[in-house]
Amino acid sequence: MKLRDKKKARELLQKLTGIHTISSIMNLLKVNRDKAIYYVHRLRKQGYVKTRKNAEGKRVYYISLENKLKGRSYIDVINENSPINLYSSVDFKIYGKSPSLEDTLIYSLKSKDFRIILASLALFKRITKWKELYALAKKNSLKRQICALYELSRKFMKVRKMHKLFLRNSLPNKDDKFVYIIKGLKSIHFKDIEKKWKIYIPFSISDLEAYKK
Repeated sequence: MKLRDKKKARELLQKLTGIHTISSIMNLLKVNRDKAIYYVHRLRKQGYVKTRKNAEGKRVYYISLENKLKGRSYIDVINENSPINLYSSVDFKIYGKSPSLEDTLIYSLKSKDFRIILASLALFKRITKWKELYALAKKNSLKRQICALYELSRKFMKVRKMHKLFLRNSLPNKDDKFVYIIKGLKSIHFKDIEKKWKIYIPFSISDLEAYKK
């Protein structure tokens, strides 16, 4: 590739880094549909683009320099499993192995980020290594949070059954206090789950529209 073409590609990458559809690229660059598709093709050829479909079946393009480096991040794992699309310019890549579903769920809770935690609920549909998740949750003092979100996810999607010992060993004690998943946020819709686990749920029913069975 000529030096001038490389410079143009870098400029294009800088403008388009993030999550896009063809329409958003058209609006951002003030170009027609054919030109927008050409730009995506050009960046994909150089390894900067990852593509997936959203809940409506539309193509969504994740454009970043990190895609070219071939690493995988926690956000990548969530996006591959969730109908809610995420993009984070600060999320780091893991090289040599793919983050596990269990590690990713713990990461999402520790992020304290509303949208990341909401998108990560989809991971419960695929998690099977409950012993591994229990060990991670215990290590990070997140057992009750995991169980509360698990029971929340069951209200909106078909999920794999959590091991009974995980649930039993995570129940709060009489003296345990209520804990926020995200400081200051609690629900008016899921009081049953909040009371059982002494965990404040940060989501309302409308937040979970993407997960309706």
